[in-house]
Amino acid sequence: MKDPFHLRFRRRLGGAFLAATASALALPMHAWSQPTGPFPGDRPITLVMTFPAGSGVDVVGRQIQEPLSKLLGAPVLIDYKVGAAGNIASEFVARARPDGHTLLLGTSGTHGINAALYRKLPFDVEADFTPVATLVDVSNVLTINPTVIDVRTVQEFVAKVKAEPGKYNFASTGNGTGTHLAFAEFNARAGLDLVHVPYKGGPDAMAAVLSGQVCCIMNQVQTVLAQAKAGKVRLLGVTTPQRVPVVQDVPTIAESGLPGFTSYIWFGLLGPKGMDPAVVERINGAVRQVLETPEIAARLNGAGNSVRIETPQQFRETVKADRARWTQVVRQVGVTID
Repeated sequence: MKDPFHLRFRRRLGGAFLAATASALALPMHAWSQPTGPFPGDRPITLVMTFPAGSGVDVVGRQIQEPLSKLLGAPVLIDYKVGAAGNIASEFVARARPDGHTLLLGTSGTHGINAALYRKLPFDVEADFTPVATLVDVSNVLTINPTVIDVRTVQEFVAKVKAEPGKYNFASTGNGTGTHLAFAEFNARAGLDLVHVPYKGGPDAMAAVLSGQVCCIMNQVQTVLAQAKAGKVRLLGVTTPQRVPVVQDVPTIAESGLPGFTSYIWFGLLGPKGMDPAVVERINGAVRQVLETPEIAARLNGAGNSVRIETPQQFRETVKADRARWTQVVRQVGVTID
């Protein structure tokens, strides 16, 4: 028996309207029309995290959460969609309604490396997202165990490895990760033959370096900072174009004998494709205010990051260029993931 409400609804509006409504509901979420009310209204904004609590992404997200909420006038919530190197979170946001209430805290890992590594993704990292605001650059740093290879500069490291070919191995946090690709690119540029030893995540990789199983790793500054301060590892060179504020005495690899060498990760906010440009600009402006707040910038920089501020269009160009760069690196290294 049909619901009386639907019978009345059909008589009142006619079959044509119902057909149009059904067609509209069949559209993917990114095809929905934009809300007519002011953003953000009375609804919360969700930051979807690509990596778990305690990760670098999470630390940055927590730093901007409260001030961003105050500036936008709506609660900012954290939601973890962890797994598949960030692809689960990325797909979730790509399919979300493009009203500014669901944002991905993505990285050049999710929108550069993954696009090059995975043969098939259920989304396009450029076409299916709206770049909203960059947050920070995260440098890797050539980190050694001085009890295994006692050198103090990148130049000395390169000379030592070349003098004893086949002796030294490097750790990574897994095949195809940023730590793997950064060192593989360094290997190729410096003409070295260090053997890659992948581990299951950061803790295992650092444990291998600290125990002397491998000589070195190219890991994020914030990950190795405490061990460096304790004298257990030595930092030789950062992979960003400029020195990193919290380790200002550590030179860049580019200024240490490999001109032009860079291999770092950005963090940023992206929404589904089709977002209202006015909403994008409002969020971008609020993020800029947050990042320009001295105490917040100091906390972010103090954790080993470098604050990065871009317009949405500049961010779009960053995503495009980063995808192309990592595609080239992945091809050189020869790593793919089905």
